[in-house]
Amino acid sequence: MRLTNCSIFDGLTTSGLESLEQHATPFTVPAGIRVFETSNQCQMMPIITSGSIRVFAENENGREITLYRVNSEQLCILTISCLLSGDLYPASSITESEVSGVTIPKSVFLTMVAQEPKFREQVFYTFSYRITHLMQLVDEVAFKKLDKRLAQYLLEHGPILTQSHQAIADELGSVREMISRLLKQFEDKGLLILSRKQIQLAEPEQLKQLVFHT
Repeated sequence: MRLTNCSIFDGLTTSGLESLEQHATPFTVPAGIRVFETSNQCQMMPIITSGSIRVFAENENGREITLYRVNSEQLCILTISCLLSGDLYPASSITESEVSGVTIPKSVFLTMVAQEPKFREQVFYTFSYRITHLMQLVDEVAFKKLDKRLAQYLLEHGPILTQSHQAIADELGSVREMISRLLKQFEDKGLLILSRKQIQLAEPEQLKQLVFHT
């Protein structure tokens, strides 16, 4: 893999590219592998070139809420924060597909932030983008009812969804039983059709009314 083909490294100086080529380590991880756990120490920055990693918070009872995903040529804000502060990783993450890329040692990452303006811009952009997203997530979880959040999720991922009820619950920070109950209520109202491995939207306009009705 040529690192110069990755947009994250656009604009690096010659010395920066040379250091990167010298210290970057390629990796490939299968789907379904936890790559970070809560309280892990961060000693490297992964740069994904293919695949997706889901970053999530999990309580002691195993209940999850998805914080964000790190896709190809994106940086993980929590990893950045840990590398800069020395704090332990505050969440968990799992590969959703086979993931490939390279890892950069902490010392090289910190040097790049300090000495490479274009790379530093990428880091600042990631903070700005992810913090805005996380604030929206906090607002939804704290102030928007679960039925509206579920309706919004269905609209964003429809008209046909193949996600399990548990997967939807993990996305919304709820539990499977509550999601299944709400989906059954939506079906009883004629808003969707439930089958064994599929959810089909029947009345998306009515779902929109549920989302935006105050």
